[in-house]
Amino acid sequence: MEETIKEIEEITPGAEAVPKPKIFLRLPRRALIAILAVAAVVAIFVLFISFPLLAVYRDGQKAAALGQQIAVAAKAQDLKKTSEAITATKIQVQLVRKDLDGLAWLRFVPFLGSYVSDAVHLSAAGQYGLEAGEIMTVAAEPYADILGLKGQGSFTGGTAEDRISKAIETLDKITPQIDSIAEKMVLVGKEIDQVDPSRYPDTFFGKPVRSRVVEAKEIVSLANEVFTSARPMVKKLPELLGTKGEAKYMVLFQNDKEIRPTGGFITAYAVFRIEKGKIILESSDDIYKLDDTVTRHVTPPDPIVRYLNVFGWRLRDANFSPDFLSSMKTFEDIYAGSTAKKALSGIVAVDTQMLTMLMDVLGPVDVYGTSFTTQKVSGCDCPMVIYELLKQAGTPRNYWTDNRKDMVGVLLQAIMRKALDAPSEMNAKIFQAIMTAAAQKHILIYLHEPDAQKGVEALELAGRIKTSTGTDYLHISDANLGGAKSNLYVVESVKQDVAINSNGAETSLTIEYKYPHSADNCSLERKEGLCLAGIYRDYLRVYLPKGATVDSATGFENKSRTFEDLGHTVIDGYFTVVPQGLAKITVKYKVPGDFLKNREYVSLIQKQPGTNAIHYVVTVNGKAYPFDLVTDKNFSAPL
Repeated sequence: MEETIKEIEEITPGAEAVPKPKIFLRLPRRALIAILAVAAVVAIFVLFISFPLLAVYRDGQKAAALGQQIAVAAKAQDLKKTSEAITATKIQVQLVRKDLDGLAWLRFVPFLGSYVSDAVHLSAAGQYGLEAGEIMTVAAEPYADILGLKGQGSFTGGTAEDRISKAIETLDKITPQIDSIAEKMVLVGKEIDQVDPSRYPDTFFGKPVRSRVVEAKEIVSLANEVFTSARPMVKKLPELLGTKGEAKYMVLFQNDKEIRPTGGFITAYAVFRIEKGKIILESSDDIYKLDDTVTRHVTPPDPIVRYLNVFGWRLRDANFSPDFLSSMKTFEDIYAGSTAKKALSGIVAVDTQMLTMLMDVLGPVDVYGTSFTTQKVSGCDCPMVIYELLKQAGTPRNYWTDNRKDMVGVLLQAIMRKALDAPSEMNAKIFQAIMTAAAQKHILIYLHEPDAQKGVEALELAGRIKTSTGTDYLHISDANLGGAKSNLYVVESVKQDVAINSNGAETSLTIEYKYPHSADNCSLERKEGLCLAGIYRDYLRVYLPKGATVDSATGFENKSRTFEDLGHTVIDGYFTVVPQGLAKITVKYKVPGDFLKNREYVSLIQKQPGTNAIHYVVTVNGKAYPFDLVTDKNFSAPL
């Protein structure tokens, strides 16, 4: 017999009951059982996945917290604690992976399956990444003392130079670890590649989601690219450091107070020989002396002829391309005609800011009876060591002495010696100063060995001009052709107003040069005082994406030109700024492209080596983004 459920009648108290039609809802028993069965299945399903999900969440939170400990220990340069945190995090990630095994069957369920699969891939990527970290910390442990890391190194005792020499002899033993790390990183990349960011919302409870997934994929991809490119260089390190015979390197001193495309006017040079990690100064001198040894004629580019009135390309002006590799090939082409030529393994360029960064850590350095410091002096409102170098460089040629710029090489050697003799507890600060200077392009490296050169390029140490595909691009290259050290005082700032439409980007670029200092006596007949604040004579090139069209350019004293160089569209021109004056260059141009496609405007902005933090304000569709450019920047703004 089929059961029925009667509707309960509502009766108002005190009123005569009025009969209402009775409504009966008849549910077949089989249907009722089916509904109850479905409800039971849903309840069981929810319970069945709730416990594993809670376990994944709980263990995932613990893994994330332990991962933070890795970051804290690494930032503190504590190798032992970093290793311990990696091990603890790896154990926790293994628990997460075990928890996910309980949800493996959900991978075949529509919609839910994709997210479970992503969680499995992400946890696997984390596991492989932590395994790579373990191998890395084990490989670094013997070198902890030399690298300035907290931990017990294997090369203790003796001078720092002795310890480095011993360490270099063992570098070939870590090659298998390097290969193992590379293999793990490839596995990380394969797992991350399986995750599709488009499945995720932009935000969840006000927190970004999709952008974090995209960022994680980009970081892993970049890490893989860098490690793959740098691995051959690491394998070549013993050879580069003289274990298989001496290696010679020329160090060029670029005076960034007289800015040139790769960092500054080349004022002096030094040649160092490295034998099994030991650094020996072979020679150093004024760049003019080296120029005097060049017997062959090399025709300079038109701007050097036009604005410097020089008809032979000299070593001191060789760094005229903003691409350091291109400039050094020019330098070597000219150097090939020198009677003082030596076989080199590479060229390293440093500027005044590199010196001051190291001396801030090391303290005063004594050279030729003078104690050089980084304390500011009133003569230039700059560090004393910079003032002394400018004094050497700024003395009129009539009053030069034979060791006018020999001081630079001797000073470099003295700084190296003090760094090598420093107590091991200072190594971390020294290492950090070098890394900061390199990141900010105050050190540039060019190596002859092809694999090693690829490595320094991957590590962003080579000063290369990059090309852009599907994004915007900007590089501003100034060349001070006035001879004075005006860049000590000239303040440069950049405003870029970008309007995005369906055809691409329409941009108005304004570069402002303020010169607040009063003029110095720059007469070649003067017998005292420095010519630091003279007329600023600037040959400017603005590098844009290839295919950009320039609508107008104002502020130049000559007619600007548009041409192609290094895979970019370039606009150039010449202008001057007098002391206590101001100049403003404005360029309006269009860049074709579908910037709306990904709802994000992206632009690579490359910093000129030798420059300080130039202030930028990039405005995209009316919204302003201010920042100081201290290194190359991948700028992005949502559309």
